[in-house]
Amino acid sequence: MGNQGVQQEQLNRSMKRRHLFMLSLGGVIGTGLFLNAGYTINQAGAGGALIGYIFGGIILYLVMVCLGELAVYMPVTGSFQTYASKFINPSAGFSLGWMYFIGSATTAGVEFTAAGIIMKRWFPDVSVWVWCAVFILLLFLLNALTTRGFAEAEYWFSGIKVVAVIFFIIIGVGAIIGIIPLEDRPAPLLQNLAPTSLFPAGIAILFVTMMNVIFSYQGSELIGIAAGESEEPQKNIPRAIRNVLFRIIVFYLASIIILSAIFPTKELGLLESPFVTLMDLAGIPFAPDIMNFVILTAILSVGNSCIYASTRLLWAMSHDGMAPKVFGKLSKRKVPFTALVFTMIFSLLSLLTSVLAADTVFVLLMSIAGISVTISWIGIALSQFMFRRKYLQQGGKLEDLQYRVPFYPLIPLICIVCCVSILIFLAFDPTQLIGLLIGLGFLLICYLSFYFKNRVSGTTNVQSPSQVDSDFSQKH
Repeated sequence: MGNQGVQQEQLNRSMKRRHLFMLSLGGVIGTGLFLNAGYTINQAGAGGALIGYIFGGIILYLVMVCLGELAVYMPVTGSFQTYASKFINPSAGFSLGWMYFIGSATTAGVEFTAAGIIMKRWFPDVSVWVWCAVFILLLFLLNALTTRGFAEAEYWFSGIKVVAVIFFIIIGVGAIIGIIPLEDRPAPLLQNLAPTSLFPAGIAILFVTMMNVIFSYQGSELIGIAAGESEEPQKNIPRAIRNVLFRIIVFYLASIIILSAIFPTKELGLLESPFVTLMDLAGIPFAPDIMNFVILTAILSVGNSCIYASTRLLWAMSHDGMAPKVFGKLSKRKVPFTALVFTMIFSLLSLLTSVLAADTVFVLLMSIAGISVTISWIGIALSQFMFRRKYLQQGGKLEDLQYRVPFYPLIPLICIVCCVSILIFLAFDPTQLIGLLIGLGFLLICYLSFYFKNRVSGTTNVQSPSQVDSDFSQKH
């Protein structure tokens, strides 16, 4: 293929720093916060939820710094799938890529299901699956536009979400201390956070609900995938990681404390967003409907981000010989259109709400997505561990790394141990054991099938990713 042909197959670096920041931040503020936070508190209690989100935030930090070192050194669209292929082995990259694709594409189905649940406030007689179908079509059309158009839309969607969360925190603090009266209850102060109310179901339930927490934090790794389409990744990725981590953890912890202080644990469930309920109780004119609209926007925004991540990952894998070549074709607008269509098929899982209860479908898809992202995080940490070791072995100097993981090798090793521990605890939860076995079974099948395929064909490696020079020596 000539230079012109190569150029036609490349994605555009059209994302600016503000796009990268808002994309990664907005990818996390959605169903995990607005719906799942109340569910997690309901299951684990206020204390269990706080500990869970703090622990999950620590794991998120470990993952992000590992991803940051890799993404700054090697800013490619394939991201952690490419890193696993190069620094662990190709079979690991193949397995990790398809595992994350399934998780991310399934998460889009979760978001569409959640959006349908949200719409029940305004249209109680319309089935959830109808709204799922409408939103699937809407986001398909949005993703078929240029990357710049997608990034610009996500920038404004994320901005709306951030403003809404800050507004909620202000209203919540006012309600807790009595400045803003609540309709049917006195100012709660911190009574619901009394020690006897923190762990109503015991400590053990915390380990089961950790999958909900991991699912909530999913999406922050979009920084790595978007690196291949961002301007000046060496400067913008470290900034985005620092800013996103701080804001995500603050937003989640502040929201958990406010919800736990205002609502008794038994009131917090799944189908009604506690954020909207608080606005109802506060009696602010039009605020509940405005907040409901914002939450709907937030949920669709996360679904949009998941579709973006899945299509770009599929595109990158096709160029590495790990997915059918047809997924590597770009439209005139530089969008992986065939990969987009294939990704949207997984969103159709949300239409299961036509035959199953919406909350059942929501929890099922959330579990699948959470397990997938946990395995992906393990792959990111292991890739960084192997990268640094090979980098030093081949004469690389630490001072030449523009962004590096502190306290190596402790950071990646601790991250791996934490993620593996979460998966082990899932084995003791009958409701999530099936999902865990399916996830691990899928991972093993992917690994072995790719390994034996290469062995039979007599190849020991796959073609190096087209966008990056794989030889360390050419980096120096």
